[in-house]
Amino acid sequence: MASATAGSAPSQTVVPTFPGSPLIGAANLLMKDPLSTLSRATLDYFPAVKLVLPGAADAYVPSDAKIVEHVLITNVKNYDKRTRGFEMLRTIVGNGLVTSAGEFWKRQRRIAQPAFHRERIATFGAAMVKAGMDMVDGWAHDAPFDLADEYMRVTLQLVGETLISGDLASSASKSREAITVALEHLLRRSLNPFSMPEWVPTPNNLAFKNALAHLDGIVLGVISDRRAGKAAPHDLLAMLMEARDPETGEAMTDGQLRDEVMTILLAGHETTAVALSWTSALLAQHPRVEEKLVAELDAVLEGRTPSLEDVPKLQYTGMVFKEGMRLFPPVWSIGRRVVETEVVEGVLFPKDSHVFLCPYGMHRHPKYWKNPEAFEPERWADGVEPVKGTYLPFNIGQRKCIGDVFATIEAQLLLAVIFSRKKLTLVPGHSLEPQALLTLRPKHGVKVTAAPRR
Repeated sequence: MASATAGSAPSQTVVPTFPGSPLIGAANLLMKDPLSTLSRATLDYFPAVKLVLPGAADAYVPSDAKIVEHVLITNVKNYDKRTRGFEMLRTIVGNGLVTSAGEFWKRQRRIAQPAFHRERIATFGAAMVKAGMDMVDGWAHDAPFDLADEYMRVTLQLVGETLISGDLASSASKSREAITVALEHLLRRSLNPFSMPEWVPTPNNLAFKNALAHLDGIVLGVISDRRAGKAAPHDLLAMLMEARDPETGEAMTDGQLRDEVMTILLAGHETTAVALSWTSALLAQHPRVEEKLVAELDAVLEGRTPSLEDVPKLQYTGMVFKEGMRLFPPVWSIGRRVVETEVVEGVLFPKDSHVFLCPYGMHRHPKYWKNPEAFEPERWADGVEPVKGTYLPFNIGQRKCIGDVFATIEAQLLLAVIFSRKKLTLVPGHSLEPQALLTLRPKHGVKVTAAPRR
């Protein structure tokens, strides 16, 4: 890996500047269409391009996998999370695992890690299957509905059951609305350097405060009940409350529990629901892949309900989900701030500048993927691994998502339940357009009809 400080005068590549306005650079493009802007920056320039932003340090968008690997793995300490986007995210999830850093993050990760071991997650397999069965049973024959909304509801229900043993389904509509309001507020403020301060009572700021109050009421109420000695079932919150730092013996405070629970509540259902929505939409558009998926489900399940024990056998199902996340990664961008000036693969990253990584673009880069725009689950056959730095649905390195195993098992079981029982058809004329919030949602949902498979 070619890397050095600026003082050692390594050879440097002249990095072009992304087209933009003479006055505000690329800011207007990012505010108007952040997904298109960052994916163009990734796909049209190599090894990197500079984005000029008003009132802020310049940002660099790399497309060289070696640079991505360097930022996220090799010299991760030099690329921290003190970015505008993460500052906005902290207003929702506090100092949880996604937003914290340094020794505090390491301590929290050590405490939380045992709760996400595969053996612990296995206890939730039956709940995942039952939630999927109940969802499918509620679909009327040939009546159009929004599959993306259904996935949001069922994954929120599951994160409620497995995380806090709470019935989020009963208030699912209000909770989903609160999460959407919070995410849209976050994106607006992250991309617009001229946003009004949050203390100003604008309609957007007031809506955000009300949304956050609703989510806090759920989380803090459950923590308070547990501290008061009320029933403590075997859920993720119980595991987090019981966990102790293996090095210091310390437990999490209520504030730390709130931040971790809010992080899991937000990330633990939103990202999985989005990934399932796009994967299911792709299956509806690619009958050959769907037929192969159904053939595997028939062979493995033989008409019965899936269980956790079936997951290792559902290899093509897993490949389908991986490919869905390649084309539509739930987390479509990753931001970092440069701590100290460094040259990586000939690209100079000045101190305090920003690095914007775009998984959506890296996942479609023709330099690293054959037929990058095609939906081809077979590319994952025989355990094929992509070039490091080119596949980032859960991030990579030490900041890889702690819930990746949970999300993958949940997704495979829900896909098995749905596609073994139902044939999904996209409503004619329905537009599948990505919307870049914190996650890459289908802007208009995924409108389908469902018919019995047999």
